Amino acid sequence: MTRHVKNVLFIMCDQLRADHLSCFGHPNLKTPNLDALAAKGVLFDRAYVQSPVCGPSRMSYYTGRYVHSHGASWNFVPLKVGEMTIGDHLRPLGVRSVLVGKTHMRADLAGMARLGIDPSSQVGVRISECGFDPYERDDGIHPYSGHDPDPAYNRYLRELGFDGDNPWEEWSNSAMDEDGQMRSGWFLKYSNLAARIPDEHSETPYITRRAMDFIQEAGDEPWCLHLSYIKPHWPYLAPEPYAGMYKPADALPVRRSEQERLEPHPVYEAMMNHRVSRTFSQDGTRDAVMCGYMGLIKQIDDQLGLLFSFLEERGLMDTTMVVFTADHGDYLGDHWMGEKDLFHEPVIRAPLIIYDPDPRADCTRNTRCQALVEAVDLAPTFLDAYGGPAVPHVMDGRSLRPLLFGQQPGDWRDTVICEYDYAFQDARIDLQTRPRQAWMRMVFDGRWKYVLFEDYRPMLYDLQADPDEFHDLGASQQPEHVQARARLHEALFRWSRQPRQRVTVADEAIESIEVQPRISEGGILIGYWDEEDLAQARQGFKPRFASTNPLVKPTLDRLTSLQGDPHHA
Repeated sequence: MTRHVKNVLFIMCDQLRADHLSCFGHPNLKTPNLDALAAKGVLFDRAYVQSPVCGPSRMSYYTGRYVHSHGASWNFVPLKVGEMTIGDHLRPLGVRSVLVGKTHMRADLAGMARLGIDPSSQVGVRISECGFDPYERDDGIHPYSGHDPDPAYNRYLRELGFDGDNPWEEWSNSAMDEDGQMRSGWFLKYSNLAARIPDEHSETPYITRRAMDFIQEAGDEPWCLHLSYIKPHWPYLAPEPYAGMYKPADALPVRRSEQERLEPHPVYEAMMNHRVSRTFSQDGTRDAVMCGYMGLIKQIDDQLGLLFSFLEERGLMDTTMVVFTADHGDYLGDHWMGEKDLFHEPVIRAPLIIYDPDPRADCTRNTRCQALVEAVDLAPTFLDAYGGPAVPHVMDGRSLRPLLFGQQPGDWRDTVICEYDYAFQDARIDLQTRPRQAWMRMVFDGRWKYVLFEDYRPMLYDLQADPDEFHDLGASQQPEHVQARARLHEALFRWSRQPRQRVTVADEAIESIEVQPRISEGGILIGYWDEEDLAQARQGFKPRFASTNPLVKPTLDRLTSLQGDPHHA
């Protein structure tokens, strides 16, 4: 039977570290269903996100554009009206793009108001939901996410008798201690307790069932389903039986060194002083948190096993591309940090597994890819899977399908980029840095990691000699370190010089004209001596068409029509 991509299942976890899956090397946390997916597809060992924070990272996944391009630089910064996303690119191809779960999207309400777009209209809803049609959006942390103060999940819990103003918090993310006292999962101390909610009614199984509901209803219509899990993001509280599955001894050893706290980089020092970093650095915090964190990951893997079986039973695995990844990782006490504020590997290296049913991918099944890939590569991969033309003037990423088909493009990237706007963080306030100066950008070539700040010296790590990233070489004067900094600084500067805002005219439209005299609208002729000069120029104008790309051809058609118009040249 011929296999081709009819559907895309785009699975994302929130705050999941790559090293916490057994197929990525965790010795104690077994994830057999994701391991099986990797055995059917390709595991990307060196996949990186475009930002260590939820909002900007996700917007890069959804647009295929760097943070520098799309502008949504932090969780509270909306993705501006007009930015094209996965749904906008796939919908003209007849593909329904649907959301089940989290996006962390803030709608550009001001932009819609300026343009007279009703946020409740179909167009307004799609703009507000990253271009997806929301089957069920659930950002978690209810009602604090700012999206829906009383979401469908809360109503679902109440219908089952789990009452309260906020059942999400009171049942799914609270626990009972040994004295019968209710304890909130917001407090890291209680992360090793069991959530009050039964497993089958907790967040991960609920959202998995909602994905199955959509697939069941979709019928034969091609779809791209973004299944976006809230977990293992905090609160790190798992229900039984997952709450008791893992002990602190099952966790990976904490990765931090006292040397990191000796004369650290000023921004790093300020971030180590964040409350969450101080709490994760104290004795006992990591031990408590890791029990819940690992349990939540195991629950996700079990639910994915049910989902994959659901697809198999319906014959959908033969025509469905399955992509599994995360928006970023979690420090969990590594490097004396909590959360995800800098560019160490536990935070910016993403788990990425892709199963492509296309027979051309048979040659790479059960392999690991060492190419440097980025979050921005997924949107062009999906476009490619549906036969859509590449749009490099819009998307910064590149399709991963050549790698899935065993090809090694000679011009593949040799660096990855990550960006962070820390203007909204306490570190900026403590350092008295101006908001527009609170940017840091990272470039990594697979060995050397260079971090550029606006008002401070750079950071540099040699991951070949120092895989744990304990030794910041940003101030070292050793020739090798000076040379590495200079080379990567130029690479970052070269990347920043690339035009990323000319998205309305494709490069191909410009390049596809063999002879391009200056043509202007409105009968304006520039630089011609007389009528004979114009006639000669028009006679010699013979554009060639290099593509039938629907985004290019209208421009070429317009230029061709001008040949016979005596009012244009």
